[in-house]
Amino acid sequence: MFQKYLVATILIVNVFFSFGQSKDYQEIKAEKIEKGSVFTKIINKELPAKVIYEDDDIIAFLPLRLQARVHVLIIPKKEIHTVNDITENDALVLGKLFLVAKKIAKEQGIAKTGYRLTMNVNEDAGQSVFHLHLHLLGGENLGPMMKK
Repeated sequence: MFQKYLVATILIVNVFFSFGQSKDYQEIKAEKIEKGSVFTKIINKELPAKVIYEDDDIIAFLPLRLQARVHVLIIPKKEIHTVNDITENDALVLGKLFLVAKKIAKEQGIAKTGYRLTMNVNEDAGQSVFHLHLHLLGGENLGPMMKK
């Protein structure tokens, strides 16, 4: 019964959020999804990347534009476009994203000093690659999330 409610809720959220996106963003998003993400190309070894972790489900690598001294992208190999597209079947791989983030943070020496984990979802958050990914940021004081 819970699964039916979860699926219905996800469908309602997807419909609600798609109406909140600008027409231009929806068109760009659809085009990028159709072409396939740059992350899928990295997973398939069609594009180079400095990979720092990889297993059957997850890959982690350094982005081209670092936004902190430590910045790692942690990605499920399964293509999931946004958080709004996850299903109950994705729970294990999503949990594994956080376990990998914890491991990398420790290896990078930032586990004790602190780090930030973020996922951008759709237009207002600035999502530009439509393959779910977790940003691991640290190695310096990142400041507050929001400035008022």
